[in-house]
Amino acid sequence: MVAFWSAALGYQVEQGDDGSAKLWPPGPPSGAAPTIWLQGSGTPKQGKNRLHLDLVADGDPQAEIRRLVELGARHVDVGQTGTEPFTVLADPEGNEFCVLDAAPER
Repeated sequence: MVAFWSAALGYQVEQGDDGSAKLWPPGPPSGAAPTIWLQGSGTPKQGKNRLHLDLVADGDPQAEIRRLVELGARHVDVGQTGTEPFTVLADPEGNEFCVLDAAPER
């Protein structure tokens, strides 16, 4: 998970002594980008995610999807119709996230 998410987001890794890891956005701290703390649970994913990430592709969404799949993501079907402005993927542990075709409107 550390290798996947750090590469997917371009974040730096601070590995903990207990097997956990903090992922830090590149550059100086800003508060605009979240840090991510990964901890092993010892159990497989069950049910729906408690947190769902939406990533906005910087440029070509299909190129970003290909890059994420090469890193270890996979396409998943959660009932999409095929007309959505996003693609649903899952990380190597099965946690779903979306790649948006464009930044969301408020």
